[in-house]
Amino acid sequence: MTKVHKAGFVNIVGNPNVGKSTLMNQLVGERISIATFKAQTTRHRIMGIVNTPDMQIVFSDTPGVLKPNYKLQESMLAFSESALQDADILLYVTDVVENPEKNMDFLEKVQKMQIPVILLINKIDIAPLTPPEGGKPESPTEALGRLVEKWHSLLPNAEILPISAKNKFGVDMLLKRIQELLPESPAFFDKDQLTDKPARFFVSEIIREKILLYYDKEIPYSVEVVVERFKEDDRQIHINAVIYVERDSQKGIIIGHQGVALKKVSTEARKTLEKFFDKHIYLEIFVKVDKDWRSSKKELDNFGYNPE
Repeated sequence: MTKVHKAGFVNIVGNPNVGKSTLMNQLVGERISIATFKAQTTRHRIMGIVNTPDMQIVFSDTPGVLKPNYKLQESMLAFSESALQDADILLYVTDVVENPEKNMDFLEKVQKMQIPVILLINKIDIAPLTPPEGGKPESPTEALGRLVEKWHSLLPNAEILPISAKNKFGVDMLLKRIQELLPESPAFFDKDQLTDKPARFFVSEIIREKILLYYDKEIPYSVEVVVERFKEDDRQIHINAVIYVERDSQKGIIIGHQGVALKKVSTEARKTLEKFFDKHIYLEIFVKVDKDWRSSKKELDNFGYNPE
């Protein structure tokens, strides 16, 4: 008797900074998505693929849902909305602090979906749940129960699962449920494939992660990273990358006094890249100005932000 093979697309959506990328990394078991403390970290739709002999799960991490203020954010929202179109299972991630009614326009689209939806209440390990205004103090269990009831009223057809992606609490249970819900299907990708993104993509994401960690205010959100050279042999990889900013003043901040700031980013990025590729890395990073690139459709297309 031939064993049944299951395969499907499991798309992860939700508002910014609720832990989607951390969850993705836990589910896939590799460091696929940037996961920092800053909102709007993920800009693209990133696939991570889990394979067993009789199953293939294609996870997609998406940008946080937000009201777009410029063309880059419009593209990010388009990536998130595209995840509603081709999912076999949808994971809607929230957490214990956000308002359940935030971004109701997007939530209303989720309400109409005919596929299985699993609502994940993340960060239950921190559980700073507060009672309704004027209400009596609640235990963490009571507060979580009230939050579950609220979400059940908003997404009555969704399964609800409290988790802590950071501590991996509930993740194995979630993975088991996903396996149960997957449709019967042959694999969509080769069984040794981990992601749909090329190596250059992860180089740019790792450099951008260091910028998110080491610079404040608007700087990280005004930056794009492009890998212009990626030459690999058996022992090492030579990489040339360009950090694009929107203003001359931002270029000065990225480089820093006597180049100290850029050197720190380069050093930390090289260390992470060596772990990621398990090879010695030669990394050169340059900084260039591309005025108002976040609002230019042409530049966004050049940087790969067209979701079509």
